Amino acid sequence: MSQFKFGMEAIEESNGSGGGNGPKSDFAKLPSGTTLKVKLTGLDNVMRYFGYGVFKRVNTFIAANPSTRNDKGFVEDNHTPWDKAAQYYYDKASKLLEGVDKDDKEAVKAIKDSKPYKDLASEGYKYSGKKRYAIGFIDLETGKEIVLDFTGKQFDDVLKPALVKYDNKKDKIAFEIEKTGAGTNTKIMLTPVIDDDDLTDKEKASFEKSVGKEFNKANFEGLLFEADEKTQTENLVAAGFDITLIGLSIGAGGNENGNDSEFANGNEQYDF
Repeated sequence: MSQFKFGMEAIEESNGSGGGNGPKSDFAKLPSGTTLKVKLTGLDNVMRYFGYGVFKRVNTFIAANPSTRNDKGFVEDNHTPWDKAAQYYYDKASKLLEGVDKDDKEAVKAIKDSKPYKDLASEGYKYSGKKRYAIGFIDLETGKEIVLDFTGKQFDDVLKPALVKYDNKKDKIAFEIEKTGAGTNTKIMLTPVIDDDDLTDKEKASFEKSVGKEFNKANFEGLLFEADEKTQTENLVAAGFDITLIGLSIGAGGNENGNDSEFANGNEQYDF
């Protein structure tokens, strides 16, 4: 499974410092409480990737040497240090189910609803790679091509259905993207601009100038910080994870024998 996927392949799949390649481009800013008038550029300009990071502790990054994922996005091989950290907690949570009859749904549910299980699953999720989407638009205020970054939930719940529904109207109708809330309560809205009078003359001119033009895919290049294993290990320490739990130390990019076999099953076995 490729680290990046574009267009319908990405859409249909939706059911630190130093030691890496720094971004060459920047995502456009969409602060909460603001609205941006844009032109859609088409489904081909949707990019899916898996980002790691911890809010307010480690900024989002991608692995320079990405793990191998299956078609559902679960890690199968070549686990990154962060995948191993996530798996450590997922395995501990799974052990709470040992000895429980899997056909006894009430017993399984009781454990999965328990605080110890939820705490371990939450820790595992914190270090796992999250599916995110970078989407290309035309900023009608400036007339420039921009790329905005969204969480998998924002894309699945709002953007995907809207982008698919209105794709055949991308050269006819302008849209507004609005962000509200904060943290896990952040919400995204994408709505068509029905009344042409809601656009300024400058915005109308930017829209017309962009009709029929192909979005420059180079805008997606270099947006994300690529962290090597040493930097990822340092980022785990910054995030508060005890790297000795997975056989790592600062200066060692992998486990001591370089064997990934203990993580070969991946977290696809667990329902978190």
